[in-house]
Amino acid sequence: MAVAPLPTPLTPYQRRLLVFLSVATFFEGYDFFALAQILPNLRADMGLTGAEGGRLVSVIGIGTILAYGVVRLADRFGRRVVLTITILGYTLFTFATAFAQGAYDFALYQLVARVFLIGEWALSMVYAAEEVPADRRGHAIGVIQAASALGGITCAATAPLLLATSWGWRAVYLVGVVPLLLLAYARRGLRETRRFADYAAAGVERRTFGAILRSPHRQRIYQLAVIWGLLYVCAQNAVFFWKEFAVAERGFTDGQVGFAIAVASLASLPPLFFVGRLLDSWGRRPAATVILLALAASVVAAYQLHALWLLTLALAVAVFSVSATFAVLSSFTTELFPTDCRAEAFAWANNLLGRTAYVAGPAVVGAAASTIGWGDAVSLTALGPIGALALILWLLPETKGRELEETARCSRPEDSPA
Repeated sequence: MAVAPLPTPLTPYQRRLLVFLSVATFFEGYDFFALAQILPNLRADMGLTGAEGGRLVSVIGIGTILAYGVVRLADRFGRRVVLTITILGYTLFTFATAFAQGAYDFALYQLVARVFLIGEWALSMVYAAEEVPADRRGHAIGVIQAASALGGITCAATAPLLLATSWGWRAVYLVGVVPLLLLAYARRGLRETRRFADYAAAGVERRTFGAILRSPHRQRIYQLAVIWGLLYVCAQNAVFFWKEFAVAERGFTDGQVGFAIAVASLASLPPLFFVGRLLDSWGRRPAATVILLALAASVVAAYQLHALWLLTLALAVAVFSVSATFAVLSSFTTELFPTDCRAEAFAWANNLLGRTAYVAGPAVVGAAASTIGWGDAVSLTALGPIGALALILWLLPETKGRELEETARCSRPEDSPA
């Protein structure tokens, strides 16, 4: 019986890089949970109604789409310089958020912060894909995504304590700035990726806006954009509205809901660090099948069951599955394009196109909930992961263990092996 070869060991620099990218992406999860945690306090402080608070969240979400403009620059100026800009920009505007005087400047600071934050997340995925050995690529991307989940859990645990201080919601952003400053210092040891350095040595091609959509890669971009959009329809709403559902339709107290969310978040974290190993051992397509089906089933269960312990269990699976699917799709999106357009293709598929569902989804679900209730409205979003899985199995090739130079040749669908 043949023994499976051991994974390629990471070099000391690659290990440091993985830690650096994980710490950077930690704040993507922290920031997402921060807004959800402080929103009631922010509304009270600024005199906003519930509807105005919802519009505030939607406006801030536009920053995730505008992040396209930052990510695409990495194909022209390099991964290192643009990643550095995103870290510094996010630090600056997070600090400014803590001193916002009204809803308008708060929205502006957070919108710009989201531009840099999501740009950092996307470039971290590109960095990992280009610098880590092919047989460890899924593991690296999985660990980075798990770090984002850890950031969310950390914020969920610390925000109530920070909100109780004299600084209130502002303390959540002030505390978040301190490690960001350390990260800005640590990025001095960051190198340009070898693949981009080799590409740039031969001369960087300058592209106009939309030029990539006139290239042979446009069909693959559209395919991945639809898949990302179908995922966001479910993922953006599955956890965000669970408290609304649990209080309004199951009659649980704030304390019960808070405890359930804390338990579900903590239970979901350990298995997230093994998602990357699953991607590398099973392959992207088999892993996607298990994870997306788990997401669809757990979301329905989390919004249809009645007993608190069953709902908490379903919510834990949903929280895990949301983060795990991001690792799966990030792997596909970074692996299926060549170095000269990898960042821009990611930005088109995820930010500019796919994230439209991220921004519009909560408004659509909220409107539906006013008619059919939160449970049924969010449960219907489970059709998104089912549709995304069908498209993955139909359209995307397996990329497990293959070098980027090989998988990039599959960016044109007609060249993709089954």
